[in-house]
Amino acid sequence: MSRASLFIVSAPSGAGKSTLSNMAVDHFDGLEFSVSYTTRDPREGETDGVHYNFIDKARFDEMASSGGFVEYASVHGNNYGTGRSDLMALLDAGTDVLLDIDVQGAEQIRASMEGEGIFIFILPPSIYECGARLKKRGLDDDEAIEMRLKGAVAEISKCLDYEFIIINDDLKESFERLKSIVLAERTRRRRVESKVKEIFNLS
Repeated sequence: MSRASLFIVSAPSGAGKSTLSNMAVDHFDGLEFSVSYTTRDPREGETDGVHYNFIDKARFDEMASSGGFVEYASVHGNNYGTGRSDLMALLDAGTDVLLDIDVQGAEQIRASMEGEGIFIFILPPSIYECGARLKKRGLDDDEAIEMRLKGAVAEISKCLDYEFIIINDDLKESFERLKSIVLAERTRRRRVESKVKEIFNLS
């Protein structure tokens, strides 16, 4: 059995990355998140081990220094990382994985897992709309929103490094585009070759 597929989804804050990623995981059987580790405090409604693995900075630093992450980064003053053993266990078991990570993490995945990963960037229709969505979300004060928008400009400049770009001006249409990427990857030769050989007795 070939290793499952790894989907890396990045976007600036307010582009709709988390919404689209959650929709994809809910829609597809055999597609899961690898629960990230973070040093930030849980937000209201978040559960440890489900939304994130919430750990302190000392443990995060220990994992980082011992190679426990395939990628990690500092974002808006907090640390985030994808556990190496968690991710590999899912992929080796045949479960497709979606990583909802920033551009720093995606660059590390490219370097550390060369040849693996389907890289997808979600764009907002405009920076103005990005700010409007952040305000509507109501999770950050004006100062935090301004900081996120400054970061968004730098992140958007990296979008051309990705294989697929989805401009999220309509959520339903954007989700259809994301679904088509997952479905296309699942029909790639390496994913179906062994089954085809078995069915049609090919050598």
